[in-house]
Amino acid sequence: MMSRTRRSILLTSAAAGALLMVLGASPTASAQPAAISYPVAPGVRLNVRSGPGTGYSIVSVLPEGAKVRVYCQTSGTTVSGYYGTSNIWDNIGNGEFVSDAYVNTGSDGYIAPRCA
Repeated sequence: MMSRTRRSILLTSAAAGALLMVLGASPTASAQPAAISYPVAPGVRLNVRSGPGTGYSIVSVLPEGAKVRVYCQTSGTTVSGYYGTSNIWDNIGNGEFVSDAYVNTGSDGYIAPRCA
């Protein structure tokens, strides 16, 4: 038997999905991410780049213990990092990308919409 709270959450989610379908909306890079922040690998100061690859310029460096929100993801340079080897890059802001190999998303695959 489903609890009242769980049923309410499921109905709210279904209603939101139906509204998006009626309005013709779809998730894009400009959509707000879920309120989930993913931790950067422990002990790592992570380079934030202007594009999805190591050939792009470094725009900032995240401090140890940082958490990031992932707006969208795209493929780019393959990087071997704390969480394995990946060619997925996480967009964490306008013109800001980090290698997913250093972000603990709980998955080796995509967890957010593809960047437009």
